[in-house]
Amino acid sequence: MARFDVTDAEWALIEPCLPVAATGPLPRRARDQFNGILWRFRTGSGWRDVPERYGSWSTLYSRFNAWAKAGVFQALMEVLIAEAAARGQVGLELVSVDSTIVRAHQESAGLAIAGETLDALEQALTEEKGAALAQQPPVLRVMRRRSHSARTARAVRTRRRSTIAPPRAAAAGPGPRLPGSAAPGAG
Repeated sequence: MARFDVTDAEWALIEPCLPVAATGPLPRRARDQFNGILWRFRTGSGWRDVPERYGSWSTLYSRFNAWAKAGVFQALMEVLIAEAAARGQVGLELVSVDSTIVRAHQESAGLAIAGETLDALEQALTEEKGAALAQQPPVLRVMRRRSHSARTARAVRTRRRSTIAPPRAAAAGPGPRLPGSAAPGAG
């Protein structure tokens, strides 16, 4: 067993989630293959760099690809989270999102809050911080969204500007001649 391979207790939770073919031999090295897939993603290396102790890299890739398409890893995550929750070991402080891959809509830059909701949030902030609201730096800002008619008018102006053709410059000469055509004034 290598340094970061799954333990026997971890394997007891993982093994029932892995698919077993209805026909054909069972994968004898399913645990080694699973450890090889984990090794590849833990190290960030290529499939061809997976150590031979886990099996052939092409077999590992094929197994990973089949399991991913079958939704095995999603089901495995759900089972492991449910097991951790049953044991009381789920903590939201461990949840994080890598903001380098999160896409946000262009209108998500501001927060639109109703007046009474903003008042309630400011009151809660005042009570939590123990300082008067005037002494605290501004945390929330109300952003008024443009009405539908204002957005439509702006879109029409933009569209109108882009469809108006710029004036043509005076031609410097007669323009390009096509091969085989006579020169102007000839003939």
